[in-house]
Amino acid sequence: MKTDIEIPRVEGVFVAAVLEDNREFRSQDWNTYIINSKPVPLEIILIVSRGYDAKRSTATLRHTIKILPARSYAKIEYLQDEVLELNNEFLITFFEGNRMYEKTFTLKKNSIKESALTELPVMPVKGILAQ
Repeated sequence: MKTDIEIPRVEGVFVAAVLEDNREFRSQDWNTYIINSKPVPLEIILIVSRGYDAKRSTATLRHTIKILPARSYAKIEYLQDEVLELNNEFLITFFEGNRMYEKTFTLKKNSIKESALTELPVMPVKGILAQ
């Protein structure tokens, strides 16, 4: 019975951490984004995020995005400096057409740093892609 269930593979969707200027507080902050590099929109996106390690964990946060247009991106959340020391996990569930997709993206602890910045799909800035 389980072999009859097809779990579609998520491709063209990414989660990234981006270092941005915060003019209001005159600081540089890490924010996470969901990126859709597909030529079609994503619908009803549910995002569950949390930070954790062997001894600590953060509260679980939930976000919803109704539609993410083709080849676009949307901000998920701000990452406080304290959670950069933790694994940051993002469970993304969305619909593409009539099919539901799901994938967990993880930014490993201490991997969010300026020296790790790389080119990102769709976004005109550098950032760190979650695995």
